[in-house]
Amino acid sequence: MADRRLAPDTPELRAQYSAWAFTPENKAKADQHIAKYPEGRQKSAVMPLLDLAQRQVGEETDTQGWLPLPVMEYIAEYLDMPVIRVVEVATFYFMYNLQPVGRFHVQVCGTTPCMLRGSDDIIAACKKRGMAKGKVSEDGLWTLTEVECMGNCATAPMVQINDGNYEDLTVDRLDAVLDALAAGETPKEGTQEPGRKTSEPSGGPTTLKEMVDANHDYRGEW
Repeated sequence: MADRRLAPDTPELRAQYSAWAFTPENKAKADQHIAKYPEGRQKSAVMPLLDLAQRQVGEETDTQGWLPLPVMEYIAEYLDMPVIRVVEVATFYFMYNLQPVGRFHVQVCGTTPCMLRGSDDIIAACKKRGMAKGKVSEDGLWTLTEVECMGNCATAPMVQINDGNYEDLTVDRLDAVLDALAAGETPKEGTQEPGRKTSEPSGGPTTLKEMVDANHDYRGEW
């Protein structure tokens, strides 16, 4: 599972992030999020502001981004709320990274449907490429995390890499996706099953077949 411990609050971390602040562009976005809530309720914007902060750190480090403690302290001051409340949110939701990650954060679903469809092989393929759970690979490209269900059970096994989902994976299909990312390409997201569009039955529908090409009205037949 993902490590939910904060990165150590070292002097080096403080030196790097103690003066961290939103860019003008992200500050404008943050203020837009805050404006969605009634006056005095600005703390309700903590989640989108944490996401903005993580993405900015990612842009600055050429990684997928994470949340150093000084950055969370900045968010707390920005929203006039206790630091512990910001930390509580960041440690609860897995979308926030509490440790440095690579350029690509490979999150493999290991819940039962994906496990039955081969997620163990997917994890093994990741490890074969030098990934280790919770660690940044030596080339700086990858961080591997095993997560719980991400809602793609019908197209298992799946992984989420940064903001993209890749489904109906085999080891060969995963390797193709990872090779493309490493080469600076943008692989197709979603199902990797040829001919499959979303989560319809593999091989095509077995019922309501007339709905494939048109909005067929079945009411007269019922």
